[in-house]
Amino acid sequence: MRRILTVLLLPLLFATTSAEARTLKAAQASGVLRLATSADYEPYNYMVDGKFKGFEVELGNLIAKQLGLKPVWVKREFDTLLSGFSTDDYDLVIASHAITSTRLQQVDFSKPHACGANVLLAKQGGPLTSKALEGKKLGAEAGSTNLKYLQKLPFQKQVTVFRTTDAAVRAVALGEVDAVLVDDLGAVAAVKTYSKANLVYGAPVWSSPTGMALAKGNTTLRLAVNAALNKVLLDGSYAAISKKTFGIDIRCK
Repeated sequence: MRRILTVLLLPLLFATTSAEARTLKAAQASGVLRLATSADYEPYNYMVDGKFKGFEVELGNLIAKQLGLKPVWVKREFDTLLSGFSTDDYDLVIASHAITSTRLQQVDFSKPHACGANVLLAKQGGPLTSKALEGKKLGAEAGSTNLKYLQKLPFQKQVTVFRTTDAAVRAVALGEVDAVLVDDLGAVAAVKTYSKANLVYGAPVWSSPTGMALAKGNTTLRLAVNAALNKVLLDGSYAAISKKTFGIDIRCK
């Protein structure tokens, strides 16, 4: 239920419902870096036999190692990940979040850890450009910038919200929607995964850098994460896991 509070009550609300984020010093004292991801977006982050896998999981483990901390992972729904900082459930989120002005009002981000484009994925002959989406059945993951992009298109269309990107991709492969908006490397993986579905993808619709999210104002940890990311970008370890996963280095140029 939504409530309307007076300005006088707002400080009390934040004081009683928001937990203070762990600083770098507190994380070092515990010996643990608490990481969160959606674990539903192969090949970036996913689970196999109860174990966290994927490019972003390996990157998170590298960051923790650089900080001298043990990585401990938790799984959360994508559209709840950023709000989890309010209860101090974890220190760092790595889940392919595009860095947007709207999200920057809620959380802070590391420097970008990847750059890519977003494309429309459809069956052969389906819509692959924004103009071709009018009157179509479309899909995207809940809480994603791709979902917001589709919802804002200034013409009639039907947009289905899926719990995960994998579910959205499965829907287009089964013909339940005409197209879904996903990142380009995810589209490449989908074409291979659903090789009998005759999936194709179009030219980039929009692009943005991807970053790791931290609680707003957690400056010491953000600077340490940036320093750790710089080290793995320079020492070849980032390139190794990127090329193993995608065949290319996806760092921002």
